[in-house]
Amino acid sequence: MVPFKQVVLLCSAILAVATATTVEQCPDKSIENLSENVHLSPCKKTPCLLRKGTNQHITVHFTPDKDISVVKNHVTAEVFGVPLPFVGVDGNSICDKITTEDGEKASCPLKAGTKYTYKDSFPVLSFYPTISVKVHWALMAGKSEFMCFEIPVKIV
Repeated sequence: MVPFKQVVLLCSAILAVATATTVEQCPDKSIENLSENVHLSPCKKTPCLLRKGTNQHITVHFTPDKDISVVKNHVTAEVFGVPLPFVGVDGNSICDKITTEDGEKASCPLKAGTKYTYKDSFPVLSFYPTISVKVHWALMAGKSEFMCFEIPVKIV
């Protein structure tokens, strides 16, 4: 007989893969299992449809390789080859939106080697143009990206 804990872990792993969002590696970066560690909702396939006047939800699992005192988002949308800040998201601190792997509230500073989960939601503002863009999303420690991904989206 299979122990209950193993069944729960297996179901959690299957659910995590099933709800992962297909995201792209950032240029010159390679993050192992990137798509399994990023989930955008609602986003069933790429390009993700971001509906104006709604909220988009994001969950990112990450493990820093060094201690980090403060973490901020750096989110841009490439419009006609020009990266523009994603208004309402870019530059925001995420320190109050982080939990440990066990679901306990965490805050900055973050410890190297510890698994964290960042959960947030952000508005898709009504003044955004109706356009297809590539979003670059990075978690920043100071001026350095320690985790990033890119995803094609269509603002509708």
